[in-house]
Amino acid sequence: MNGEDHVRFLHNQTTNNINRLKVGYHCLTVFVNSTGRTLDLATAYKQEDSLLIHLSGQRRQFLLNWMDRYIFPMDQVSLTDLSTEYAIFQLYGVAVGDYLKNDGLTLPEAHQQLTVSWLDTPIILAAGNVLDLPGFTLIVPQAIRSQLQQKLIQDQFTAIAPETWEKWRIYQGRPVPDHELTEDYNPLEAGLWRAISFDKGCYIGQETIARLNTYQGVKQRLWGLQLDRVVNPNTPITLEGEKIGLLTSVTEEEKPWGLGYIRTKAGGENLTVQIGEATGQVVAVPFLRHEYYQPQASNPV
Repeated sequence: MNGEDHVRFLHNQTTNNINRLKVGYHCLTVFVNSTGRTLDLATAYKQEDSLLIHLSGQRRQFLLNWMDRYIFPMDQVSLTDLSTEYAIFQLYGVAVGDYLKNDGLTLPEAHQQLTVSWLDTPIILAAGNVLDLPGFTLIVPQAIRSQLQQKLIQDQFTAIAPETWEKWRIYQGRPVPDHELTEDYNPLEAGLWRAISFDKGCYIGQETIARLNTYQGVKQRLWGLQLDRVVNPNTPITLEGEKIGLLTSVTEEEKPWGLGYIRTKAGGENLTVQIGEATGQVVAVPFLRHEYYQPQASNPV
């Protein structure tokens, strides 16, 4: 996204304070509809004269169309779909930083554009990854995707199968579209408080979200669940025979984990519930917050 008004535009379209985002930093932000319901959780990378926006794959075209509808003739905003031009590598593990430093790279506090000697092509290296696990993110041109992947595998990295990534994201509590992020829920219910600015002023859906926060109106919350057996997503969560929520995701393993929305008044962490034939215990998961999140001083937003 670029153009003279591009920062203001994304600021007015999503929940975080994009106006305050500094060049070389990135932040989570949520696209919501006019009633404050969740469309997608995105990462915005602030460049010198543009924003790179990492969307969920299944929401890419929808949100490109969505944003285009709100660009008026006088707006100086340009949207470009770069999904066929760039690839994103998520690197996980406590040793990733040492690996990158051994390759001569200076690890960024947030993100930076650099050139790797053996690639001879500018790439973006960003601290962190979408699962909040130790590691880094690489944004690279598609032309060097295969070369980089071969290099990483030669250096003892292991490509993660989709089912393994799905398991990890449920352990961490990362919500995704079509499961936890739908227009049935708002971002406060989804535990995305750290991606919301409550002092930025107006944006699409702001009035609803501000009212929910002010009057403590969050009626349900997303939690992790430790289950004693596998059950299907969309199975009701019950307590003493009464429905109190819905299972949204579950891992396929002997001792499965799940994610699900639970009515706030029913309780939270350590609550024991029934989910179909399974018994589950409600647990906190690292990715989610259920109250206002105060950023650290080094965080630009």
